[in-house]
Amino acid sequence: MKKWRLDFRLWHWINAFVILGLLSTVFLRKTFLSWRTNSELLVQKLSEINIDITSKQATVLAKAIRAPMWEWHIILGYALAALAVWRILLFFTQSGKENYINFKEQTLHYKMVKIGYLIFYAIIAFMSISGLLMVFHEELGLIEETVKSLKELHELVYNGVLIFVPLHLLGVIAAEQKEDRGIISDMINGGKK
Repeated sequence: MKKWRLDFRLWHWINAFVILGLLSTVFLRKTFLSWRTNSELLVQKLSEINIDITSKQATVLAKAIRAPMWEWHIILGYALAALAVWRILLFFTQSGKENYINFKEQTLHYKMVKIGYLIFYAIIAFMSISGLLMVFHEELGLIEETVKSLKELHELVYNGVLIFVPLHLLGVIAAEQKEDRGIISDMINGGKK
């Protein structure tokens, strides 16, 4: 019998892809596609060829350049919301419950890891809900002040994802070297109980 069912493994790898995609869009927003940096660059480079634009016009252009990236962020956000629902459903399968069976008998280390996953799932649920609320704020009749507060919370809670991803990767690498040899291949082929 497999330790991890195919549906759980598919969820895991699709979730990893979506989260890395979302992190990439945020990384691009903060670096190469920053409207502040690019609007200044547009003003400077256009003035070098004798085209003068205002900083406001440059801001409009810089935001237009990064608009397709935000479309991807929203599409991946929809996927993340669907994956959050899928994970809730998976929790009710044997494979989905696997991590939480015999919780009381496990070492403090394993308890902390499993609590960490639950916190991560809560973060993903919040990120999905807050993202959907921001996208559909007009349809829901949310005022701008509420949307601004949601955006600030969304960006704050995002830091939890930034903490979890490297911790997860380091933890998997450490586990692969010590007590859980084969953990990566188990998440690919299902492993054995």
